[in-house]
Amino acid sequence: MPDVEIRKVATFIEEIYHEGGPKANVPHKRGAVVAVIANPYAGRYVEDIQPFMEDLKPLGLQMGQKLIDALGGDPKLIEGYGKGSIVGVNGEAEHGALWHVPGGYAMRELLGGAKAIVPSTKKVGAAGARLDVPITHIDASYVRGHFDAMEVGMNDAPRANELAFVLVMSTGGRIHDRMGGLAAADIKGEDGLR
Repeated sequence: MPDVEIRKVATFIEEIYHEGGPKANVPHKRGAVVAVIANPYAGRYVEDIQPFMEDLKPLGLQMGQKLIDALGGDPKLIEGYGKGSIVGVNGEAEHGALWHVPGGYAMRELLGGAKAIVPSTKKVGAAGARLDVPITHIDASYVRGHFDAMEVGMNDAPRANELAFVLVMSTGGRIHDRMGGLAAADIKGEDGLR
């Protein structure tokens, strides 16, 4: 199995006080951590790429912990999450799919067994490509007030033979949520949906 060769890691934190409405006493926080690594499959077709997911698991845990720390250090503060990947142009979208297990399960583990599926997105793009990473509630995907996204990207990544793997977390729903539906306080937590 190939080694994970990291070129760089970046962390981004947003503190949102309002979106035009009343100012919140405590800002809503959204954060992302991005790891830019060499794509061991760039420029060629490899049939069996799944073993690389095992190699990526420690990276997922490191990134998840880094993001929790940046958002205050307490996993109980985290209410939303998502993941994504941007594949450099010498790779294929399937290489970005390698992040599903290492990224998603790392966050669920670090957050104490979060029940909801981790929403995800991926694309092939040149350096500077941006990715809108979807966010949902960590325990119930149907919590409408937590449907959100965070735009992530870097000016010099991913290069053609790289992958940019992304984890996103938030400390709550949208700052002025008023669309109704299932509220976080009403989650039953039985199936990851409601």
